Amino acid sequence: MNQKANTTSFKEQIDAQVLSGKVARGSDTSLPVILAIHGGTYNCDYFDIPGYSLIDRAVAQGFDIVALDRPGYRESTALPDTPDMIDANAQALNAALPALIAKLGLAGRPIFVIGHSIGGAIALTLASIRAGWSLSGIAVSGVGAETPPEDADNYANLPQQYFVELPTPMKDAVMFGPEGSYAADMPQASHMANTAVPRAELIDITGEWQNRVAGIAARIDVPVHYRQAAHEKLWLTSKERVAAFADLFTASPRVDAALIENVGHCIDFHNVGAAFQKAQLDFAAGTQTA
Repeated sequence: MNQKANTTSFKEQIDAQVLSGKVARGSDTSLPVILAIHGGTYNCDYFDIPGYSLIDRAVAQGFDIVALDRPGYRESTALPDTPDMIDANAQALNAALPALIAKLGLAGRPIFVIGHSIGGAIALTLASIRAGWSLSGIAVSGVGAETPPEDADNYANLPQQYFVELPTPMKDAVMFGPEGSYAADMPQASHMANTAVPRAELIDITGEWQNRVAGIAARIDVPVHYRQAAHEKLWLTSKERVAAFADLFTASPRVDAALIENVGHCIDFHNVGAAFQKAQLDFAAGTQTA
């Protein structure tokens, strides 16, 4: 495993919103800055679980990396409740990103966005609307075009409140693949990143997001890395569905898409996690000349 990176927590006021997260510095300023966007029910520690840390691997490969707490997570300002919460997240981050990157001392460099799950949907939306900052490419996982039909009903029946908290055993059951696909310290090790989730995110990802995704993907004009888990319980998935999702990126100069066998939704936390993260970072390094 890579040596633990020297990571600094931040909390920055950008106009009317606060954004918190973690930043770590690499050694190669010719590489893009990695911006990591977590999914629902996790905070930015998703990318810094000991032994599974994207932050550590990024720094070891020379990257500077920023792992954000999305709006409503940890100390980042919550957004007004809205049916299009994924788009609202992307709009808020797009507006704040140039100033945030400057405050973290990383201005003037292209950004490569890595997003997981709902964070992947936000990363795609962000890539489609970016303004005032340079994007070299994106890597997303745990996101698709169609969820199991029962999920929308299940989330609609959650308590009518801004934040909801999913029971840990239920959450682990959908985030992980078959027994033996992850090490003995999982899922327990991932629990340090667990948190409540804005209910509107869950409603959006299982509803209107799926009507927006084709138009969003068609506007993305940078290289795209896409991975989906074969034992995905939150999305309908197959090799054919992965290929169909990749075909949505009609303006992208390069799309690298694949289904990963013997793994569940949170690919980072499985036995293949190290290889998966290395593939994302290698792809990011290649976007410098894309």
